[in-house]
Amino acid sequence: MTGFGSYTQSINNISITSEVKTLNSKFLDLSLKIPKSLSSKEIEIRNLISEHLVRGKVSFSIQIDTESSSDNFVINKDLFKEYYDYYLSLEKETGKTFTDILKLCLDSPGVQNTQEDSFDDKLWQSVQSNIINTLSQCTESRITEGTKLAEVLLQYIDSISKSLDSIIEIEPHRLNQIRERLKSDINDLISSSEYDHDRLEQELIYYSEKLDINEEIERLKIHLNSYKETIKENLSQHGKKLGFISQEIGREINTIGSKANSADIQKYVILMKEELEKIKEQTLNVL
Repeated sequence: MTGFGSYTQSINNISITSEVKTLNSKFLDLSLKIPKSLSSKEIEIRNLISEHLVRGKVSFSIQIDTESSSDNFVINKDLFKEYYDYYLSLEKETGKTFTDILKLCLDSPGVQNTQEDSFDDKLWQSVQSNIINTLSQCTESRITEGTKLAEVLLQYIDSISKSLDSIIEIEPHRLNQIRERLKSDINDLISSSEYDHDRLEQELIYYSEKLDINEEIERLKIHLNSYKETIKENLSQHGKKLGFISQEIGREINTIGSKANSADIQKYVILMKEELEKIKEQTLNVL
């Protein structure tokens, strides 16, 4: 399900900003962008995100900015001295003098740092808090979208229910037509030739059972109600259950269409299939 969250906080001249965007996906596909200072915490960050977002294509970024201040600037004096001694020894070995040995030492790796580079436990706690607040915003946006989506899905279910009600109204007329047609065919058979009475009775029973859609109608009613109840339940994950119910709804609709053998009923079967396809498509967006 789509969602968005962003949170910024400032601590001791350090600004931490987290941002998350989510799109629909069957599985958790996490893309993580973090500063180098957080590399050692990547697994913990991924675990923290996966605890809150169980599914979706997730893009999560963390940015740490240090305000311009001498308090944030740190020089590794011991490392500076090591570089200085090293460059002096190189001068003696080569017999050449470096143009600016002090600048060369300052620009050497690891000599100049900021508070962001010198990552500590206190800053890590702030980053964790920032991540959680960002994820909470994303969850809220998902809930808002989910509420709207639930309304849409219920409208589709109600549309299927209305088509089913129309089929129920048509059904007695369809059965009468079948009876009249059977009577006519039986009368023609009796008057035209000899026949096996027992075999005819078996065929009539089989034919009537084959065309009877009452069981399918009742099961479809149950599945439609089950879908509604599942949407309203306070579950952490509805998606899979709704997907299974959608399959059962489709099975009953297809059976009604194949058994009814009626153009009038088939018209409503098509309408129900159209609404069901919308339901299946939108159910993929449900966790």
